[in-house]
Amino acid sequence: MFTGLIREIGTIIDDNKHLLTINSTIKAKIGDSIAVNGVCLTVKEIINDGFKVEVADETRRIVPNEKFQGRVHLEPAMQMGDRFEGHIVQGHIDTIGTIKDIKRGENATEFFIFVEPSQITYLIPKGSVTIDGISLTINEVGLDWFRLTIIPHTLENTLFKTYSIGTKVNIETDLFARYIEHILQHHQKVKKQMSWSDIDAISMSF
Repeated sequence: MFTGLIREIGTIIDDNKHLLTINSTIKAKIGDSIAVNGVCLTVKEIINDGFKVEVADETRRIVPNEKFQGRVHLEPAMQMGDRFEGHIVQGHIDTIGTIKDIKRGENATEFFIFVEPSQITYLIPKGSVTIDGISLTINEVGLDWFRLTIIPHTLENTLFKTYSIGTKVNIETDLFARYIEHILQHHQKVKKQMSWSDIDAISMSF
């Protein structure tokens, strides 16, 4: 589990399909989980100035290659006793978004991000979302987009300062929204599958 608070910006110096070599000051151990641009990956090897993490084929199918190139957000997995400051992040990417507009204000920058309409259910106004591993608050939701307000501190200390219109971002939607949606869908499915004989059997048991 992660919190969505970036601990360091590392650099990917080699991509050998299943192994990413990352230059970082994080003191990782083999088997550790580290979120790389929001993707939970396992450390397979330690090197002098960083570590190597394994990337599964499924991850490659979901995450664009450019999210595993150059500078990346890094966060080691949360440990028992750590201070919890962001929100619950699993490191599982649900969808890929595209920045459609950027509006700069005096003390904040608005980012408008396009997503598939099917994902809007899990994006809640004033709720949490993880963008490239960063825990952020959603300010507004449209039919196929949502708006984030990025404060100067976040802008200057993350890769958001390098993003432009057209940049793709990894998105992990809210864990609780996904759970609730799954429970409701399963409940409706079970209700539809029940026959009159099932109802009679339940009635006879009382």
